[in-house]
Amino acid sequence: MTRTANLYYSVMESPVGPMTLACTKKGLCRIDYQAGDSVLRNLIRWSRQHFLTDQIQEDDQALQDVKQQLDEYFRGERKSFDYPLELVGTSFQKLVWKTLRNIPYGEVRSYKEIAQMIGSPKAVRAIGGANNKNHIPIIIPCHRVIGSNGALVGYGGGLHIKEHLLEIEGYLPMSSKKA
Repeated sequence: MTRTANLYYSVMESPVGPMTLACTKKGLCRIDYQAGDSVLRNLIRWSRQHFLTDQIQEDDQALQDVKQQLDEYFRGERKSFDYPLELVGTSFQKLVWKTLRNIPYGEVRSYKEIAQMIGSPKAVRAIGGANNKNHIPIIIPCHRVIGSNGALVGYGGGLHIKEHLLEIEGYLPMSSKKA
């Protein structure tokens, strides 16, 4: 028996560029730091794999609340999100993502610290792998995970986006932008 789910998407402009958001009736399931035909093709492929359907449709209204919350975040007015999520991943990945959501706004943790927090101190590489599979960046704040030496390492959207998000949160000083 196959289950079907409608997947709704919407594109929003943000300070880090266009973002494509997708949700099911249960909640937000994906944010991509891009827009356009290639993103939609990837979204259809991902939907087939995880929801066994390719029935996606654009629906700005379905994602209006999360877009508003993200706008507030980018303006520095929101420190946490209360939009429902539909997490798509393994039990281990979901445990890591839940742990990431407990990293306070404006703070960071190392991969090693996350591994210790979940009771698997040797799972540092697996933590990195789970971060890499996080399809809901910002809301599941994988940008708050850094290397044990304090370096900003690995971010699916690019290190420039990670830096920008940490600047918004006050962890990094705002870089001087040239006019």
